[in-house]
Amino acid sequence: MAEHQERTERATPKRLEEARRKGQVPRSRELATALMLLAAAGMLLVGGPQLGRELAALMEAGLRGDPAALADPTALLAHLGQAVGRGFLAVAPLLGLLALAAVVGTVAVGGFNYSAQALQPRWSKLDPIKGLQRILSWRGLVELGKALLKLALVAWVTWWVLQWEASALLALGNLPTGAALAEAGRLLAWAFLALSASLLLVAVVDVPYQLWSHQRQLRMTRQEVKEEHKQTEGSPEVRARIRRLQMEQAQRRMMAEVPKADVVITNPTHYAVALRYDERRMAAPVVVAKGTDLVALHIRRIAREHGVPQVHSPVLARALYYSTELERPIPVGLYRAVAQVLAYVWQLRAAGGEVEEVELPDVPVPEELRR
Repeated sequence: MAEHQERTERATPKRLEEARRKGQVPRSRELATALMLLAAAGMLLVGGPQLGRELAALMEAGLRGDPAALADPTALLAHLGQAVGRGFLAVAPLLGLLALAAVVGTVAVGGFNYSAQALQPRWSKLDPIKGLQRILSWRGLVELGKALLKLALVAWVTWWVLQWEASALLALGNLPTGAALAEAGRLLAWAFLALSASLLLVAVVDVPYQLWSHQRQLRMTRQEVKEEHKQTEGSPEVRARIRRLQMEQAQRRMMAEVPKADVVITNPTHYAVALRYDERRMAAPVVVAKGTDLVALHIRRIAREHGVPQVHSPVLARALYYSTELERPIPVGLYRAVAQVLAYVWQLRAAGGEVEEVELPDVPVPEELRR
């Protein structure tokens, strides 16, 4: 019994959709972090000098304030507002790029998803026992392994950058102050870019793991798959009852069309096909009802009650039954045979003869339509 309870089945589309509604989608924090750091490093490397000049000008403007304005609170507030506005405009490109990188890194794995259920507080997360279980779980150990991997990778890249730029760092003492600061900024920007790029290696490992872990977490037992299939499609008993009701309803609609037929062609015991033809609106006679055995007997009874002519033609009845569909015209190959039957019925009516049940065995039915 335990074997049947193992989660060996892939999550169904319904299970995946329910998980998305709950906010359970694969996410890679490592990818988002790496993209944000790379964006910041690239922005500082490209626009760092300009940002530094703008911030230096802002600081200089703040330190060179008018001493007479110190006694005026209104002037101080206005000066502070201007300084904040200039500072925000200076860092706005960097903040915008970071926000874009954060969004791209988040939705790159799992896509965009908004879930109100995920925003609801979960008091179970405050349980220290469950928190300790999460830490000591397989997922917690993997997160610990990733943290150690990042630490080792960043340490190795830092050592490599220091070795590579050692001569440039030692030469900073021989440069003028301005040039030394500019060179130091350049070295820091490249070092930051190298450290950020190294985290992409962690993200490359983390993204496939997050996708695999998400699929593994949503796996289902065979019994759960069966129960979901029953809920979605309905039990076999319910489906059979629905099909039976649909067939009964279709038969009622079909029987309601029999009194409107122009002729019923019978086997005469096993097959019955009712035809209607309006030469002003129809290009060919249309099948309004057909059936075998009990259904055929029911069609014949209704036709008899409403005075619809019945023509006994076994070959034509079988050909019509197997080659036609309800509410569809008869095939071209049977035009001549049906036209002969209708003409025969109309001639009997015109002559005032009995047309309730007549026999017309010899009709031209093509060999390929004979059954």
